Amino acid sequence: MGTKIRQKCQQNSQSQTDGKRPHTKGHAIRMPLRPIGSWLGGVAVASLTTSCLTSTVPTMPEQGISSPVSDQTSTIPSAPTKRKTAVTLTISAAASLQDALREVITIYEETNPTVTIALNTASSGALQQQIEQGAPVDVFLSAAPRHMDALHEKGLLLPGTRQNLLGNQLVLVAHQAIASSKQPQDAIASFADLANTTVTHIVMGRPDSVPAGTYSKEVLSSLGLYGTLTPKLVFSKDVRQALTYVESGNVSAGLVYATDAALSETIQVVAIADPSTHSPIVYPVAVLKQSRHPDMAKLLADFLASEQAQAIFERYGFKSL
Repeated sequence: MGTKIRQKCQQNSQSQTDGKRPHTKGHAIRMPLRPIGSWLGGVAVASLTTSCLTSTVPTMPEQGISSPVSDQTSTIPSAPTKRKTAVTLTISAAASLQDALREVITIYEETNPTVTIALNTASSGALQQQIEQGAPVDVFLSAAPRHMDALHEKGLLLPGTRQNLLGNQLVLVAHQAIASSKQPQDAIASFADLANTTVTHIVMGRPDSVPAGTYSKEVLSSLGLYGTLTPKLVFSKDVRQALTYVESGNVSAGLVYATDAALSETIQVVAIADPSTHSPIVYPVAVLKQSRHPDMAKLLADFLASEQAQAIFERYGFKSL
C-alpha cells in the first residue's frame, strides 16, 4: 500500500514538472484531487494527501489545509473531587427556647460546615401533633416530659437518645406601669393580688398543649386561685404569645418562664412560683426514629448537652440538668 501511495505522489509531482499544468502567477491552482475515499479512505490518507500537495507546491497558501490527526487532542479527565454531601437537620423545639437555640445553632453550623439546621418552634403540644402526623423532624426538644412520653409510647423516638436537657422557672409578670403603680389597689406584687378587682385579664398558655400553661394551672390550683380566676384567664397558643400580651398592656398580668421574662424590657417579674406548687419544669430532648440522618441527629443532640451549649443556655436563664 505504501508503494502505491508514493507512486501517486510522484505522478503528481512529475505532471507539474513536465509543464502539463503550469503554475501561472495570479491564477488559482487547480489540482486534480480525487475523492479521499477512492484512495484508501480514512484519516491517514487525508493526512498523506495534504502532505503531497504542500511538498509539490510549496508556495501554495495553507488555507483550510490541516491534518485531522494533528487537530485532535487526547485529554484524560481528572478524577472528580470528593465532597461531603450537605445535610439538613430539623429541630422542633419549644417556643421558649428559640433565642438561645439560634445562638447554639450558629456555633454548631460554624464548626460543622456540611450541616444546616432548620429550627421549628411552637408549643410542645403542637410540635408533638406535627410529629405524630409525620412531619420531617430529626430532633425534638420539649418543654415538658409528657409530650415526649406520648411520642415514646407510640414508638416514635430513637431508643437511647432521650435525655433531660434543661430546667426553668415559672414567674408572674406584669407591665412595668402596672407593677410599679403608685395606687396600692392597682399594683400587683404577688399571686394573691390577682384576685383584686383591678386585675381584669390574666394570660397563660393553654394547659392542654402549652407546658407553661400546664405549670401555671398547677400553681394557681395549688394556691386555691384557679377557680376564682377562671373568668379572668386568657389562653395563648404558646408562652411567647403570652409574653407579648403582657408587653402590649392588653392584660393585667401573665404567667411565663423566667427565661422569657428576661428578654423583655417592658415587663417586671412580680413573683416566682414556688417549685413545690407545680411539676418539675424539665426540657427533654430526643432523636426521632423517622430521622433520615440519625447519626448526624445524635451528634447534634449530644452537642446540645455539651458544656459549650449549656453555657449559652445558662446565659439565657435556663438551668443545666
